[in-house]
Amino acid sequence: MYSPVVMDHFKNPRNVGVIENPDGVGTVGNPVCGDLMTVYIKVENDIIVDVKFQTFGCAAAIATSSMITEMAKGKHVDEALKITRQNVADNLGGLPPVKMHCSNLAADALHLAIKDYYKKRKGVDIEVEVHPEDHTH
Repeated sequence: MYSPVVMDHFKNPRNVGVIENPDGVGTVGNPVCGDLMTVYIKVENDIIVDVKFQTFGCAAAIATSSMITEMAKGKHVDEALKITRQNVADNLGGLPPVKMHCSNLAADALHLAIKDYYKKRKGVDIEVEVHPEDHTH
């Protein structure tokens, strides 16, 4: 059902944890169905220098969280905003259609963390596209 890359990121997730005094935090999910994801970012000169996540959910939710942190680290915040749910799924070697919402969670949490960074550190309220309808099963 899952690709070897998904299973690797599920069994050995990268960047799990919390960043103290983060520059941005994004939380998405639906605790009723069990998937809840928070992404923390540390930014220097508009470059994401550290990303951590805490996810409560299925294997796909954990794998997509792990992958999004790997994809965002080292990128300019504006470049990281362009990471799509399809990018996440593609980098994981694909996801079963029923689990594609998990890649939406990961991308949305990252985008909300960047939005939070812009608001906290720059005083700018940017628009980000999120898919709340996909945050539920």
